[in-house]
Order: sequence, then structure tokens, then C-alpha cells
Amino acid sequence: MDFVDGRSGGTARLYYQWHGPEGDGPPLLLVHGGGSTIESNWGALIPELARERRLLAVELQGHGRTPTGSGPASFERSADDVAALLAELGAGAVHVLGFSNGGQVALQLAIRHPRRVARLIVASAPFRRDGMIDGFWDGLAGAGSADMPEVYREADVLVSGETAHAERMFVLDRDLMLTGFQDFPDRALASIVAPTLVVAGDRDVIRRDHAVALADRIPGARLLMLPAGHGDYLGEVFAAGDDLRGMRRTLPLLTAFLDDAH
Repeated sequence: MDFVDGRSGGTARLYYQWHGPEGDGPPLLLVHGGGSTIESNWGALIPELARERRLLAVELQGHGRTPTGSGPASFERSADDVAALLAELGAGAVHVLGFSNGGQVALQLAIRHPRRVARLIVASAPFRRDGMIDGFWDGLAGAGSADMPEVYREADVLVSGETAHAERMFVLDRDLMLTGFQDFPDRALASIVAPTLVVAGDRDVIRRDHAVALADRIPGARLLMLPAGHGDYLGEVFAAGDDLRGMRRTLPLLTAFLDDAH
């Protein structure tokens, strides 16, 4: 399995990794969720997919090996950062799998840079503030860095090299959701032209009817509702732990969508 890592030369200086063999089809861009690194979000999934598929994994502003930089984080800014990286790499149009906050970035990428997205998978991503389960917002507003799951803290410190980086990441993600997350306008979602698959678990942090509503607002979008929680079906380290059965059941469904020629 090929592995190449690097950092973009643009203002965001996004850290990225290439995995898997080069091929004729579009690579799959992996966009992690809040509080995550490439390894904590995709460490179980990458070895499974990279046997036969080219993958490009990124770390967003303030996560893992990507510096916090200047200016507030936003989903729009992250989408523009990713688009700039794709242009720098000459990647052309890519398939995109975005999880949770990364799903919001993926939506913004498809809206703001439609020529960069060939096919889109939006996994466990909110698009309206009222789409979260009861208690989510109050819990987030009252959370401090001490409430960060230790597995996330350890994963970030392992690659960033400093405890303070993980603390800053927590604040960045909390503030991004509390003050930076605005409802996606219906007209913006209706502008998405990439074939789209909306994925959620029946025990997710987003409500089931919210996932249905998102799929209804994107032209031609498909919906995959899984017997799962928030990310265990992708092997995400906090949700799945060492139990990868859900991920292995889900991956054939995701790759079938990506490989569908219609």
C-alpha cells in the first residue's frame, strides 16, 4: 500500500496523506469529524479501503498536524481550504466522505466548489441546529476541555506533540458548533449536483428524521439508515473501539455507491 504525507503550501497549510494505489478513477477524500485526527477517525477504515482504492485524508484547521492558524474556524473556510489543497495537488474531481463536522465541510465543498466533487457521502452530519438529539446543545455549552474523551486527547497529542494543541482543538470545535454553525439554506442544498448518499445511525447524535430531511433537500440523494451510533459504522475510535463489525458491514454499501456509474 502506497503512503505519502505532506502539507499544503496555501494559507491553511492543511496536513494530508495519500494512501492506496493510483488508479483511473477519482480518489476518495476523507474529511474527519470534530476532535479528531486522521488516525482516530479513519485508522480502521483506511487499511480496508486502501487495498484497491486511492485515498486522500486531510486534517482540518487546528486538528492533528494542521496548525490552528489565524482567524476563526468555519465550515465554509474549511471547504475553501480543502478546495485549495485539491487544486494544488491537481486532484481534479474527487469522491468525498465526510463524517459529522466533516460532513458539514463536505456539504460546503459540494455547494461552494461543485466541480471538485464527483460523488458525495455525508455521514452523521447535521445541517440544521434543531436536528440534534435532546440535550446535545446544553451538554456542549457546559463542556470544558476536561470533558474531551481521553482517546481524542491522546490521538491529537501523539501527532501534534503538545497537550496545549488538543486543548485549543477542543475550544475551536466547541465554539465552531455553538456560534459558527448556521442552518444550511434549502436553496444551497438544492444546488448540489454531485450524486449524494446521506448516512446516519438509528442511535446517532442527529435525529433520524433530520437525516431524512437532509436527503429530501438534495436533488436525487439516497438515504442509508444503519443500526448504529455516531461513527461506529466507520470504525471511528471513540464510537467503535475495537469492534469493527459494523464498519465491515457498512463498507460494501458505501463502495457500491461510489462505484455506481449511474
